[in-house]
Amino acid sequence: MAGLSTLIFLLCAAKDVLPSNSHWKPTWPSYRVPVILPRSTLNLDKPQFDAEAKLEVVSPCGPECHKSSPLPTYEEVKNYLSYETLYANGSLTETEVGIYILSSSGDGSQGKSRTKRQIYGYDSRFSIFGKDFLLNYPFSTSVKLSTGCTGTLVAEKHVLTAAHCIHDGKSYVKGAQKLRVGFLKPKLKDGSKGANITNSSMPEKMKFQWIRVKRTHVPKGWIKGNANDIGMDYDYALLELKKPHKRKFMKIGVSPPARHLPGGRIHFSGYDNDRPGNLVYRFCDVKDETYDLLYQQCDAQPGASGSGVYVRMWKRQNHKWERKIIGIFSGHQWVDMNGTPQDFNVAVRITPLKYAQICYWIKGNYLDCREG
Repeated sequence: MAGLSTLIFLLCAAKDVLPSNSHWKPTWPSYRVPVILPRSTLNLDKPQFDAEAKLEVVSPCGPECHKSSPLPTYEEVKNYLSYETLYANGSLTETEVGIYILSSSGDGSQGKSRTKRQIYGYDSRFSIFGKDFLLNYPFSTSVKLSTGCTGTLVAEKHVLTAAHCIHDGKSYVKGAQKLRVGFLKPKLKDGSKGANITNSSMPEKMKFQWIRVKRTHVPKGWIKGNANDIGMDYDYALLELKKPHKRKFMKIGVSPPARHLPGGRIHFSGYDNDRPGNLVYRFCDVKDETYDLLYQQCDAQPGASGSGVYVRMWKRQNHKWERKIIGIFSGHQWVDMNGTPQDFNVAVRITPLKYAQICYWIKGNYLDCREG
């Protein structure tokens, strides 16, 4: 029972801190997150890379289904947060983790399918055109994966995306070993490769410049869950590039409750496959949430999977507005609501535990991952 008590503490330890002045702003909560550290690493056989890449994942388990599920045990959570690392040379390792609460933390904390779904009534997506938008923050943080999904820049060499873009729950997808990340760049009329753009040589259109991925981390909760029920809770992966991308990136943050989001609304941009070559931006209200998932009806198409879901809130410590990624767009769900089918688009929330894990993957140092 001690392990379960610890787990409950882990799940409930996050404490919101709201602004005290009379001019209220939607403010980033202050979190003290657990520590997740590697305990042992094993070499695995090289994968076959024989799965077909899927640009979306579906699951019949909706909000009520997830809310009624029993809490996982402490050992189960450790197993879910253990992870596989795939390297560019095809080698594969499995890392077991430990979850720790530091004393200083104090207040821490296959369904039905149909074609062309995920558009709800009037299509409210906006295609982003022009280098003045595409090459500027926050749109410039969105990148395209060679497997067809979207990712978001979260550090100098790291991209956050959905796990199903790399692994189908049973096997790594074709192309995962030679995975590349595409950055939109201006294509100059005169064919020049120079970095400076002058009035005499304005870009005619945009093109992708590709960078190879050095290694990929996928949580075991996705691999063991096989994209159903608990598996969708862990539909995220982190890619490390072979070289820095030299663009401004968006930080990750712990997902606040939906009621604390500005207007109860989320935003994300992705490369929807019905608009080839276009970056598509959208925003919408959150309809429901569980501890691990956000349910919404943002218009989206396959290809947007892996997009970073973000919000803009006031960062009280720095006295400025700041955008942070609070989730990863996963895909589509058909939900049986008292015998009536209803569909949602689903994003995986960055919980305190997931924040600690992803941050450690990026930083390699838990001391830099204590504030969510």
